[in-house]
Amino acid sequence: MALPKAYRLRRRQDFNLVYRNGQQAGTRHFVVRALRVAVACDGNDLPETRLGISVSQKVSKRAVVRNLIKRRIRAAFYQLIPQVHQGWWLVVGVRPTAVECEYGQFLRELEKILRKLEVMDGH
Repeated sequence: MALPKAYRLRRRQDFNLVYRNGQQAGTRHFVVRALRVAVACDGNDLPETRLGISVSQKVSKRAVVRNLIKRRIRAAFYQLIPQVHQGWWLVVGVRPTAVECEYGQFLRELEKILRKLEVMDGH
C-alpha cells in the first residue's frame, strides 16, 4: 500500500517552504508543519494534499527503524486521505520517542494534529 505520487512531497524547496511559512502543531511523538497552498490548478480544484516525512538520525541510528517509522506514518496518512481537505502541504517531523510507538498511536496522534491544524474537520 504505497502512497500515490500525487500525495508525496519530495523536493527540498517544497520542504523549506513549508518549514519557513507553515503553521505547526505537535504531540509527544511528532511535529506536523502545514502550509495551505493558495493556487488552484485549473480554477476550481485545489491541488491534492501532499505529505513529506522527516526522520533524523537522532531518532535512531538504524535505517531499518527510521524506515519502519516512515512506513507507519504513510500508512496512517493513507487511511486519513478521504477526510483531509485538499490544498495542503504537510511535513511530519518525528521525535525520538516515536521509536516505541505502535501504528494505532501514530494514527490517533496524526488525526489529532490534523484536526488541530484544521486540515481535517473536527468531530
